[in-house]
Amino acid sequence: MYGLCDCNNFFASCERVFRPELEGLPVVVLSNNDGCVIARSNEAKALGIRMGHPYFQIRDLEKRHNVAVFSSNFNLYGDMSRRVIWTLRRMVPAAEVYSIDEAFLDLRGIETGRLEELGRHISRTVRRNTGIPVSIGIAPTKTLAKIASKLCKEYPKLQGACLMYRPQDIEKVLRKFPIEDVWGIGRKHRRMLQAANVRTAWDFVQRPEAWIRGRMGVTGLRTWKELQGEACIDFESAPPAKQQITVSRSFAHELTQYEEIHTSVAAFVSMAAEKLRRQQSLCGEVTVYILTNRHREELPQYFETQAAPPGGPTDDTLELVPLAAKALQRIFRKGYGYKKAGITLSDISSRTGLQTDLFDPVDRARHARLMDAMDATNRTYGRNRVVVAAQGFAPLKMNR
Repeated sequence: MYGLCDCNNFFASCERVFRPELEGLPVVVLSNNDGCVIARSNEAKALGIRMGHPYFQIRDLEKRHNVAVFSSNFNLYGDMSRRVIWTLRRMVPAAEVYSIDEAFLDLRGIETGRLEELGRHISRTVRRNTGIPVSIGIAPTKTLAKIASKLCKEYPKLQGACLMYRPQDIEKVLRKFPIEDVWGIGRKHRRMLQAANVRTAWDFVQRPEAWIRGRMGVTGLRTWKELQGEACIDFESAPPAKQQITVSRSFAHELTQYEEIHTSVAAFVSMAAEKLRRQQSLCGEVTVYILTNRHREELPQYFETQAAPPGGPTDDTLELVPLAAKALQRIFRKGYGYKKAGITLSDISSRTGLQTDLFDPVDRARHARLMDAMDATNRTYGRNRVVVAAQGFAPLKMNR
């Protein structure tokens, strides 16, 4: 059996953790540039606020219904996501991170009779430990577990967990479940299926195997089998290592001074290097870019990028930050107002089996211990408790 833990209205729930007085009130979170809605509480949904709704169109609702509006804070959401995953992994054999607000749970080997109460226990524990409400769907396949988690959100009487495994129960659900809401059914296939009068997940599984394979290939066939209870999607307890890591942000206002941008770029490198170490990898190149506000055509425009390779593959923040600073110095030009900056770590390889340089002037073992200590401290006491001096100690002034 598989489980899916889905955080309810995740970004809005994260904001409520630190503003508990907003419980029961409408909350929305806006995109990077505060342009549109990317998360809503149930109360905001009831007001008719849609995903992607332009912010300027809901300002009247904001005033009339006292809607709490937040700019997105992805550093916060990432931290809260890691807390949820840490809690889950203490209660189940393995957890696979699917997205920032979803994780699959490996429940194979656990007695079916225990699963419903286990799901409710997981839901209660995550809420108690993190403040985030979650819905747990449990079923014989990942695709069915996704459907079960959606049912859990719709029916509060399920108390945070929905166990769906009996054939008659699965059939009852699939007969009403819209085909466009099935995990793995993309926009292109949705239009084709609806044109073929396939409206529900039950309509889909009633089609012959040859019909599915001919129109949707192996991917569609896999979804078809999963909906019938045959597990076809493997469980991955560890996600594949990223081949490129990028951190970028738009600033709250145009920056004109090198020192301001340098502080932000140093912070970006620190965040990326932490991610690099988390996946046990090294990088062979750091690239920095800066650009002006393309939406302000009356201002001078400028965009430039610069790559800088280290002396050898590394995950050391103390080595990468000075490299990024040198790259920034080469491309920074006075007289421009910079709206966005970013860095990319590339040429990524595994730390395992690294051939070291006998004449390397850097004490790699000592630096590795220092980085491990810094990461452990920040995990325990909160992000940016220990930082490199170049990134400063003041919060970054930017849209998130």
